[in-house]
Amino acid sequence: MSLITNTALTMTSQEIADLVGSRHDDVKRSIARLAGRGVIQLPPMAEVRNHLGQAVSVYQICKRDSFVVVAQLSPEFTAALVDRWQELEDQAGSLPIVPQSLPEALRLAADLAEQKAALALENRQQAVKIETLENLFMTGETPTQFCKRLNGVNCSQVNSSLLKLGWLFNAATDERSKPRYRVSSRVRDHYLTEHPRKIGAEGGDPFIKYDLILLLAGARRLHQLYLGEKLAMKAKWDGRFTQLKYTGDSDQ
Repeated sequence: MSLITNTALTMTSQEIADLVGSRHDDVKRSIARLAGRGVIQLPPMAEVRNHLGQAVSVYQICKRDSFVVVAQLSPEFTAALVDRWQELEDQAGSLPIVPQSLPEALRLAADLAEQKAALALENRQQAVKIETLENLFMTGETPTQFCKRLNGVNCSQVNSSLLKLGWLFNAATDERSKPRYRVSSRVRDHYLTEHPRKIGAEGGDPFIKYDLILLLAGARRLHQLYLGEKLAMKAKWDGRFTQLKYTGDSDQ
């Protein structure tokens, strides 16, 4: 039975009576008495329908004065009143604003048109990103191969960037040896996977090398990192975010 308008949010005296378990007439008398003493402003009256469909005259109480009234009637119910006001304010925040004049209606129409245009632009940009990603991604590629088609990325530093981001870890036991990158468990089979390959080292023992394989979700995230300048870039990068479509050439 709370009343929500464009200018004020009020609670009815009937609702206060329901909250504190008092008779509505007693609540209205308390409101009139407090207003007569100057503690609160005498609130306006309104006619509403109760649960029986009967016309009932109620006071429309503002937030501040409702606390004074409830404190007078039943201090222990103040917490219930606070909770109810939170509900009312949440509801009011989700309601559309109804223009009260022609200028307000024109401003609202302009705002809605701008929002619609911005949403359409965002959708077009998203479509371009999806199409771009589909053109870029190729199943079975390594992150480095994927990034070779992203303008400006320092491809020799891709794995180092992923190491810093926690996608990879260095499995080499000797810090002086060449890194042996492995996929971290937190991104494995989501962003990246790995394929073991046996390498026969001349004059030494063979070892297992793990090829890093980029997955579609990983390609999406790499592309986001690229657009956010989170990957290592070339010193002579021209600042343009462009890319080349996968052509199947073998010079990857």
